Amino acid sequence: MFNVSVIIPTYNRKKFLKHAINSVIKQTYQNLELIIIDDGSSDKTIEYLKKKKLKYFKQNNKGVSAARNKGIKKASYDWIAFLDSDDRWHPKKMENQINYLIKNPKYKVCHTDEIWIKNSLRINQHKKHKKFGGKIFDKCLEMCKISPSSVIIKKEIFQKIGLFNEKLPACEDYDLWLRISAKFPILYLNEKLTIKYGGHKNQLSKKFWGMDRFRIISLENILKEGLLNNKNKGKVKKILKKKIKIYLNGLIKRKKKKEISFYKKKLKNYE
Repeated sequence: MFNVSVIIPTYNRKKFLKHAINSVIKQTYQNLELIIIDDGSSDKTIEYLKKKKLKYFKQNNKGVSAARNKGIKKASYDWIAFLDSDDRWHPKKMENQINYLIKNPKYKVCHTDEIWIKNSLRINQHKKHKKFGGKIFDKCLEMCKISPSSVIIKKEIFQKIGLFNEKLPACEDYDLWLRISAKFPILYLNEKLTIKYGGHKNQLSKKFWGMDRFRIISLENILKEGLLNNKNKGKVKKILKKKIKIYLNGLIKRKKKKEISFYKKKLKNYE
């Protein structure tokens, strides 16, 4: 029997949160524990959660990584699923995913395909967003290929590779999947069971320009952590060089002299 702790981190997304919660409640698979972590919301999220009598914890605003990490620590079960508060699940998401894990017992991480909705319209994913399963570390280097909202993951993995990096204000999911895919094969269920919503103002991707700066930090960290064989180290250094150049071009356009000098020196380390 699979018992799953479902973690929803939220920050000032009351109008989206109710839809995310309902998509969990309406799952055809019901061996679920729902945990909501309110990351210091000021939009009366707590009043809504109290009214619904849901299991929730409130913390000062520390970011999505800290919220997810708190949820992991509060989880009662051995399997963890994440759902962002602006996303939703297909009603059979958990049932189909768990059945797939039962058929493939060697895997400790499983993700699904997605439907993307932006400004109320369904949009197509580009070729670069194609999802994969198996040993996918090299496919995770360019960009995040696994959506947190699509994942079921064995809790013991976090004990082996660590939690979300709370120092990263964005690309924290990219950072985690790099560390996981460096050590574990990933099971991919090619069904559109996760519905992602975009286009609203408080998305992290809209908050920061130059997201590659956070990916650069993640790539440099994984080189230091001793998780990689020599072949994968070479792949990381190659993509690091590429991303530093991309970020440098953005800095030059914005005339950020101090940062330009810093990243030019960094680039020389990978020439």
